[in-house]
Amino acid sequence: MSYDPTSIEAKWQRAWTGADVFTARRGEGPKYYVLEMFPYPSGRIHIGHVRNYTMGDVIARYKMSCGFSVLHPMGWDAFGMPAENAAMASGGHPKDWTYANIDTMRGQMKPLGLSIDWSREFATCDPEYYGQQQALFLDMLDAGLVYRKPAVVNWDPVDMTVLANEQVIDGRGWRSGAEVERRELTQWAFAISDMAEDLLEGLGRLEDWPEKVRLMQENWIGKSRGLRMTFPLSAPAYGHDGIAVYTTRPDTLRGASFIAIAPEHPLAKALAGEDADLAAFATDVRRGGTTEEALETAEKRGYDTGLTVDNPLGGTLPVWVANFVLMEYGTGAIFGCPAHDQRDLDFARKYDLPVIDTFVAMDDDTRVSHEAFVPPKTERVRWLDQPAGVTDATGQEAIDATIDWAESQGIGTGKTQYRLRDWGLSRQRYWGCPIPVVHCNACGVVPEAKENLPVRLPDDVSFDVPGNPLDRHPTWADTTCPKCGGPARRETDTMDTFVDSSWYFARFTAPDADTPTKLDDAAYWMNVDQYIGGVEHAILHLLYSRFFARAMVRTGHLPQGTEEPFNALFTQGMVTHAIYQTRDDRGRPVYHLPEETVLKPDGVRTLKDGTAVEVIPSAKMSKSKKNVVDPQDIIAQYGADTARWFVLSDSPPERDVEWTAAGADATHKHLRRVHRLAEDIARADRPANGADADLARAAARAIAEVTEGIDGFAFNKSVAKLYEFTNTLHRSDAGADARRDAMKVLAQLMAPMTPHLAEEVWSMMGGEGFVLLAPWPEADPALLVEDSVTLPIQINGKKRSEITVPKDLDRAGVEAQVMADTVVLRALDGGAPRKLIVVPGRIVNVVV
Repeated sequence: MSYDPTSIEAKWQRAWTGADVFTARRGEGPKYYVLEMFPYPSGRIHIGHVRNYTMGDVIARYKMSCGFSVLHPMGWDAFGMPAENAAMASGGHPKDWTYANIDTMRGQMKPLGLSIDWSREFATCDPEYYGQQQALFLDMLDAGLVYRKPAVVNWDPVDMTVLANEQVIDGRGWRSGAEVERRELTQWAFAISDMAEDLLEGLGRLEDWPEKVRLMQENWIGKSRGLRMTFPLSAPAYGHDGIAVYTTRPDTLRGASFIAIAPEHPLAKALAGEDADLAAFATDVRRGGTTEEALETAEKRGYDTGLTVDNPLGGTLPVWVANFVLMEYGTGAIFGCPAHDQRDLDFARKYDLPVIDTFVAMDDDTRVSHEAFVPPKTERVRWLDQPAGVTDATGQEAIDATIDWAESQGIGTGKTQYRLRDWGLSRQRYWGCPIPVVHCNACGVVPEAKENLPVRLPDDVSFDVPGNPLDRHPTWADTTCPKCGGPARRETDTMDTFVDSSWYFARFTAPDADTPTKLDDAAYWMNVDQYIGGVEHAILHLLYSRFFARAMVRTGHLPQGTEEPFNALFTQGMVTHAIYQTRDDRGRPVYHLPEETVLKPDGVRTLKDGTAVEVIPSAKMSKSKKNVVDPQDIIAQYGADTARWFVLSDSPPERDVEWTAAGADATHKHLRRVHRLAEDIARADRPANGADADLARAAARAIAEVTEGIDGFAFNKSVAKLYEFTNTLHRSDAGADARRDAMKVLAQLMAPMTPHLAEEVWSMMGGEGFVLLAPWPEADPALLVEDSVTLPIQINGKKRSEITVPKDLDRAGVEAQVMADTVVLRALDGGAPRKLIVVPGRIVNVVV
């Protein structure tokens, strides 16, 4: 019977479902919680999703075989602007678009045979989920972890909504194309900065996280020790006596040549009230980006206020309003040291301000001209005129000395500060979790009563006018105050969608609970033992999730000890695919699906008219470029096990892997070969013989190496060993019983990667029950002891042959066997080698 993945995979998926094997249950033994970052329901999954979920599935199935109670859930990160944009474009409703996409994507995922507990599935747009999120918000509000504050935001004047920094492209809204404004609005915020030190210290406990991710989070939190000081105004203005500054480089105080304040600084706003030019300047710069990165690359612009401050080291400094100073960082004011900060230097050169060198290189007296001298803080430099008297020291030594000096002089105070800012969560859009507060004329801002949750989104909204439909709804916002019973108005802002994904891992432990979590279930299942997802979420999602876990412990929704919710993190590479493109009459690219092209002797051409095709290899999958591989097409042609095996086999999981039709075809042929081998072994009747022991040793080595590969997230190494063991089993002359035992081992070892074929082979070999539930095989240590070793033979630097010799054979014996090897004899052609080098246990080099 030939290998028919369509029938085999459907058969075993029905069997697993009927036996309810993937429902997570609390057991008496150890537990294991494996989780992939849940997807946004954009429409269809692609082969990159398959790689991500297959990795998690390998771990889940392996742990089940090892006797763990496994939790492997799936959900949908379902709120967000794409659904609203689709509604605007099509006239439909975000809810209909979202749930239709969920149905499609779930339908694509189930044929993959993933060991997911679908009974725990939820979408973040389910009222049952976001109602508990609202309850969590209220508890965090009561604990002082949420507050309202004025904040400078990116405002899109066409879409009439706040944009995240990532949604501002070249100063314009990513969807509307309108020039973005920096506008001050009252926003809700999470007090994440209060936990900055704890979040930083916690990184040291995450030993099973990638070092690059921990470093990215460390840099984002940005702990620094600096000096806070006030520069007195030469003449008080608008109730201000001075300008407070926080600097991480107080050692360069001698190089100060100006003070710069943000357009939103209280002094700047007061000045702008009487200076129309300054007001116009401030309005203009608000149209620029608000990120540090955007301001670093933008043209440096300033406005001279005419004010000056007294420099504690002598003289005065002019006060400018500058577009590169942000009110939300530090104090909203800086002192400019052009010689040692490129941004300050660009500004100083533009406005003809002094450039004062404070230090130079140890072996070079060159002064700053067009490029600031900014060596690492750990590098020793020669100081020219340092306030603390430092002459030869590193920057960090000078910083520490200057802080001590400033404190002794009473002109400043050392202070530890963090780059991390509080998390603004207000979004002026409809498709998000409503913020559960009301605004009462009598009582002010009042939390909604928990018995009134969830505060549901209304369905009868329209998107024919830009802006938030909740603001325009005739009745939804009208409510009564939970405190006094009088008329009130609901908050029409909804929550940032990062909130939805910052606690979903905890909800999976009890998805039907009438509280955010059940403590006993959370205590059993948490933490997530293995978290898997893209490195693009290395900062915000993971940082916010770590904050939420701490907040949930503080508010009683998670037990102590779960403050770091993810024990181990793995960030997988992408699945790439070649792009096939031609050009239109105007030279613009025209993209083609792979099936619309054909390989000819002179290159790739279009099937339609034979036009030559430009092939761009190993490109990130993109729907717009038509290089996305649909898993359903692969499953229909080859089966799910082929897709799973391929994405695990060709590359280490942390690296990108390129999907190719040739690779998929080769994978399918191998699985067909395994099936055929199982059929042959099931029919064969061969007596035991001397080859049985060799096959048992090969099986033991396969068990050890495949297990090591799975434990170490080196799935490609496990797959490579399974190829090798399949070849060994195919060539083996062992007896029927020994071959059946080895084939059962092969089925068990393949089960996490190709579960359907493994179940079929296990059944053919007479295995009891599901191979999924059979105990993971253990290698007999005695069979792992090697009594021989295979040595490659290199001739003039290239491998030409190999010999297998007893492991304890001495050098002379090895040399004798090398000299008897036919390949070596042919290369020597009757002569003697110039050199014969034996590296014991590793390799032999013959120089001819």
